[in-house]
Amino acid sequence: QVQLVESGGGSVQSGGSLRLSCAASGNTDDLYSMGWFRQAPGKEREGVAAIGRDGTTTIYAVSVKGRFTVSRDNAKNMLYLQMNSLSPEDTARYYCAARPWADISLGARDYDVWGQGTQVTVSS
Repeated sequence: QVQLVESGGGSVQSGGSLRLSCAASGNTDDLYSMGWFRQAPGKEREGVAAIGRDGTTTIYAVSVKGRFTVSRDNAKNMLYLQMNSLSPEDTARYYCAARPWADISLGARDYDVWGQGTQVTVSS
């Protein structure tokens, strides 16, 4: 069984930056692709970024492409999301997720392991 714990959320002004981290523990050998998702109040959970097992393949939602960067350190069992040029529209609870498959996806239904999330609030 794998556990995921996010950290790094907080409050920031528009135009600022935050770096989210996700620590994986347990049977991490089953972790292949991983992703970041976010959910704002009253909205569906949406995929933000995803990364393959070796870190060379990434995909991003159109709304964050060019501003967010996903990366991972397999030696430390860590996933990261660097978020720059934040806007109030980025305010949400951010979750990391993992799936035991090599192909990457931004679909929440494709992931079966989830963290508890970390809140990001961007003020104008």
